[in-house]
Amino acid sequence: MAREKTSFVCSECGGSSPKWLGKCPHCGAWNTLIESVAETAAPAKNRFAALAPSARLQPLAAIEATEVARTPTGHEELDRVLGGGMVAGAVVLIGGDPGIGKSTLLLQALDALQRGGLKTLYVTGEESGAQVALRARRLGIEGSQVAVLAETSLESILATLEAERPAVAVIDSIQTVYSEQLSSAPGSVAQVRECAAHLTRFAKASGAAGGAPGGTAIVLVGHVTKEGALAGPRVLEHMVDTVLYFEGDTHSSFRLVRAIKNRFGAVNEIGVFAMTERGLRGVSNPSAIFLSQHAEPVAGSCVMVTLEGTRPLLVEIQALVDSGGPSPRRLSVGLERDRLAMLLAVLHRHAGVACADQDVFVNAVGGVRISEPAADLAVMLAITSSLRGKPLPKGFLAFGEVGLAGEVRPAPRGQERLREAAKLGFSVAVVPKANAPKRREAAFEGLTIHPVERVDEAMALMRTLG
Repeated sequence: MAREKTSFVCSECGGSSPKWLGKCPHCGAWNTLIESVAETAAPAKNRFAALAPSARLQPLAAIEATEVARTPTGHEELDRVLGGGMVAGAVVLIGGDPGIGKSTLLLQALDALQRGGLKTLYVTGEESGAQVALRARRLGIEGSQVAVLAETSLESILATLEAERPAVAVIDSIQTVYSEQLSSAPGSVAQVRECAAHLTRFAKASGAAGGAPGGTAIVLVGHVTKEGALAGPRVLEHMVDTVLYFEGDTHSSFRLVRAIKNRFGAVNEIGVFAMTERGLRGVSNPSAIFLSQHAEPVAGSCVMVTLEGTRPLLVEIQALVDSGGPSPRRLSVGLERDRLAMLLAVLHRHAGVACADQDVFVNAVGGVRISEPAADLAVMLAITSSLRGKPLPKGFLAFGEVGLAGEVRPAPRGQERLREAAKLGFSVAVVPKANAPKRREAAFEGLTIHPVERVDEAMALMRTLG
C-alpha cells in the first residue's frame, strides 16, 4: 500500500511546506509547522468561495446604516461581553482551559433562550447526549427543551442546521468536527479551517432563506494550547465576528469572560461569573471580588481603578518588599514584569526610594490581569508602603501612568473612574492633575482628590497622609 503524502502546515497562517522548517516561509513564525496528510484538490463547486453572498456594487453613501438587533441571552454578564446580546447571523468563538465552564455557560444560555421562545440547538462532539442531560440535571434545567445533536460530521451538522433553522446553535467543539471531503484527522489545521469556514458561510447566508428571523447565530467552542492561545490556525479568529476567552483559575470560584475581538461591541469588555452548584451566575458588583476585606489598612496595599472595556473596576494592588540576596527577584502576577522593573528604576531616580537590594513581589488581587499603564502610580505607592512598613489611609486609592522622566500622566476616562470610587465609599484619591475635576461643582461627594504632576509629589503626599 502506497504511503500517504504528507505536508507541513503552519498553525498560524495555514501555509504549507513540503518539508519541515524551523521558520514558516509564509508568515515567518517559528516552530509552527505541523505534519499533516496532504490534501487533494477538491472540485471547484465544493471549495469554500466566500463568507457572504455576492452583492451589487454601490457607493458607501447609498448604504443605509442600521443598528443590529440583539437578543438577550438571559445572562447580563454574557450580554455585556457580547455587546448587548446575540446578533442574528453572527459567529462567536469561545475558548478556555478544560473544565473552566464553557459548556456549562453555553448550555445555560441556550436554555434561557429556549424558554424565551427561540429555537436552539446544541451540537456536542465531545460528549454523548446522556452526558449533556446529566450536566443539565446538575444545573437544575433537566426539563429543558433545548435540542441536542451528538454528531461530528460537518455534512450531517449542516443538514440539521438547514432543516431545523435554529436561532442559536452551539458547536462543542470545532476541533471535533470533520468534513468527509478532507482526508486529514479531526482537529488538524485543514479540518478546523474548512469546517469553521463552512459553518460561517451558513450563518451569514441563513438570513436569506427564512427560518430564524435574521439568520442563525453560531457559537463555536475552541480548545486552547498549553500557552493559552486558541488551538488551530490563526485564521480561525479572523473568520468569526467575536472571540471570547475564559480566564481564571479552575480552583477559584470566579471566572472572567473577556472579549478579544468583537465586530458588534467593545473589545476587552469582561463579564464576571461565580461558579456555583447550579452553574455560572453573573456577579453584579465585581469590584468586591478584587478588593480584599481587611479589618484595618495593611502595609503594601493600594487600590486602583482600572477600565475593562466600558466598565470601571476597583482592584487592589498588593506589594511585598523583602530583603533579597545577591540577585534580588522581581515578580509580578497580573501585571507586566518588565514594566515593574521600569517603575522601580523611576522610583529610585525621581523619588529617592531604593529597592536595588530588595526582593519585590507585586500581585493584582482576584486573578485579574491589568495591562493598562494607569496602574503605575498605585504599584509605586504599594511598593513604597511595603518598604516603609506603613499602611496607606483607609479609603485610599490612586491611578495614573508614570513616565521615565518621573511625570504622572493622565489616565483615559478619569471622571468615570472617580465616580465609581465615590460610589463605593472611597474618601481619598491621588490622581494625575489632568484627571482632577475642573470645576468645584464637578467634585465627587465624599471623595477628596489630590492631583499630582510628578512621582516625588505623590510620595511626599503619601508621607503626609500616612
